[in-house]
Amino acid sequence: MILDLFFPNRCIECNRIIDADLLVCNLCFEQIHFTHFDYFSENIIKEKCRLLFPVENTYGLMKFEENGLSRKLIHELKYKSRENAGKTLAEWTVERLDFKDEKPDILVSVPLHPKKLRERGYNQLHLFTETLSGFYQIPFDHELIERNHYSKAQALKDKKHRLEAVNPFSLSKLISGKHVLLIDDVFTTGNTVSSIAWEILNAGDNKVSVLVMAVDA
Repeated sequence: MILDLFFPNRCIECNRIIDADLLVCNLCFEQIHFTHFDYFSENIIKEKCRLLFPVENTYGLMKFEENGLSRKLIHELKYKSRENAGKTLAEWTVERLDFKDEKPDILVSVPLHPKKLRERGYNQLHLFTETLSGFYQIPFDHELIERNHYSKAQALKDKKHRLEAVNPFSLSKLISGKHVLLIDDVFTTGNTVSSIAWEILNAGDNKVSVLVMAVDA
């Protein structure tokens, strides 16, 4: 309570004092551009994924805009030690995403390289994934996919390097006959999810869907 008094939580956009468990105030919340995608219908993520691998369904929570609030939210989560922002983003997702009667079998998030995990102290996707898991009653597996090479974040790479066909991922265990929902923070070229998807698809009779916090279209 003393910390809250001297260091109150503030909206990341306008700096107003807000409740400790919030990221933005009510006024700034209205500035977030949610996609309103339907998980089963055509959308830009599905269109791009289909050029790279056989995808089932796709969903993106927000539009990722260079000067928009969605970028600030992702930045807070990844680089400002606001791990709990993942829980908030997951709560916004469950308010908008309906799997109907076709829930995936397992939730899998894009892993960090162990070196990057030590540097950051947490994987920004884990709490997001675990919150979705609890709400939808779908198991998650943080160990299924391993990142074998340390590399810069996609956002920090130029286009040429993002398009390099090097697969830094591998499976840590056998998986077959599963519908995997692959979770990432920002969808850009689709190369990251494609690399992981092919590992899952080639492992057995599996299907892959994709869910991201934001889509850079």
